[in-house]
Amino acid sequence: MHLRTASQALAVVEDLEEESAAFYEQLAEQYPDHGEEFTRFAAENRRYYDQIARAYYGVITDAIEGGFAFDMETDDYTFDHSQTKDPAAAARQALTNEETIIAFYTEASEQSRSLMADLPRAFDQVVKRRKRTRLPKLE
Repeated sequence: MHLRTASQALAVVEDLEEESAAFYEQLAEQYPDHGEEFTRFAAENRRYYDQIARAYYGVITDAIEGGFAFDMETDDYTFDHSQTKDPAAAARQALTNEETIIAFYTEASEQSRSLMADLPRAFDQVVKRRKRTRLPKLE
């Protein structure tokens, strides 16, 4: 799907975060030694969506929505869902998924920056947190 509007981008954010959260919940069950960390990642994913949604709903207007803030292709932001019993491979898969979400948020932030203030700021905040806390743990 080709994105044009902020509501379409928000729908992708919801899908990415929920899909990633489900992956972490699966990892928590599969690797109980790290279950607490993976469960926390899943909860963070849902909070990140809530943060982006609040920014979107707090500032969006029909005029902005009509301005078509995005020019993105959702096929560029997909996850690998293959199952693995190897913890190192699972961590690499999780890292790749995180990088995909970060890439989406970064591009969405850049494309919406000229039309909105709060939504790109929310995208940027999530990117910073993910890079600072989650990527190092997965690496």
